Amino acid sequence: SPATRTVNRCCRPKPFAACHTMMTSKNTSIMVVALAAAAVANSSCPSVLAFSHPCSSCRSALAPIGGGSTVSRAHSALFSAAVAATGTDDVPSPTKSSDVGDAKDKSTSDPNDGTDRKSRKRQQRKELIRSEGGALAFDTKYGALNPYAIYYGLTSIALGLVWSVALTMAQLFYFVTRGKLDTRRRLPVFLSHIWGTCLLRLTRNYPVIENRQVLLDFYKKNKAAMFVGNHNSWMDIPFIGATIGWKNYKFVAKKELEKVPILGRAIMCAKNVCVDRSNRRSQIQTLKAGMNWLKEGVHLTTFPEGTRSRSGKLMKFQGGAFKMAHKMKAPVVPLSIVASGKIMPSHWIFPCKPGRSVCKVVVHDPVESEDKTEEELAQAVREAIISGLPEDQRP
Repeated sequence: SPATRTVNRCCRPKPFAACHTMMTSKNTSIMVVALAAAAVANSSCPSVLAFSHPCSSCRSALAPIGGGSTVSRAHSALFSAAVAATGTDDVPSPTKSSDVGDAKDKSTSDPNDGTDRKSRKRQQRKELIRSEGGALAFDTKYGALNPYAIYYGLTSIALGLVWSVALTMAQLFYFVTRGKLDTRRRLPVFLSHIWGTCLLRLTRNYPVIENRQVLLDFYKKNKAAMFVGNHNSWMDIPFIGATIGWKNYKFVAKKELEKVPILGRAIMCAKNVCVDRSNRRSQIQTLKAGMNWLKEGVHLTTFPEGTRSRSGKLMKFQGGAFKMAHKMKAPVVPLSIVASGKIMPSHWIFPCKPGRSVCKVVVHDPVESEDKTEEELAQAVREAIISGLPEDQRP
């Protein structure tokens, strides 16, 4: 029939048109209904029968014959007839093609929509940055800055140059002595702690440490422990260092950090435990290295979430984060780091404001691992960390 030929000609390039689906259906009743509704609509183009999006050429053909009202009548007729013919109401409900077409036309008629969206996003980011860092804050392709962030960056770089020279001398010392002296690599940890303490003091970022007496009492036992904290920003690293104090400790960190200037040298010189997540053999070697440090009385510290939380809320712990401590029956000291993400959000290069009156680290009682499974140990530590976090950082 003329209707069938029109369907094949007009809607075949647009197979999502419902009319084409019906005309190619194996259900004879639906095919008859489609032709009947086309006659009701008095149109030479049966795309008016489409339940969803008709093709653009079909919409153009509808304009001379009444547009939306004709389409609506055709949809209603088709829907009613399809229900009667099939004996079921499992038929897509009719949609006004004129409305769909208008919406589609609006989305395709304005080529500047993408540009407008990008402009709105830039404006929103600009407002966010200024709300965090003040009226003088601005954005760069590397991240946000303001006068305080620039001051922090310059101070960090200046101290970092001295730190780098000191680490180079430490490496030379280990090369000359062939590593037979200071086998626990206490010297580079000491140098790194000096850099971190000076940086936090000079930039007014030294955090408030609650329950410090818990650590002082624990240190009297001369036992190695694993320090575990939540992770919101880069500031968590010096915060944990300030909390542990002048002790020998090693970070369990991802291997990619070895590529960071100066920090990478410090990690390798102190023989911190680095994990290559893509290499199973490396993970086994990392486990053994961490267990050896605990055996020698050196503390470990890690972030069991595996990465920074962009939202600030505590995320799920990664599997295996407590395996070293559990296998060595070492206690785990939970640390709740509060508000570090507020002074240095993820889109800032350096902190946007001082953290002395904002940030704090809450020290919790050590969790013994001897009488627990690894899962029970992880859950106990997680509950302790959550108890010290404000409501906006809890999961």
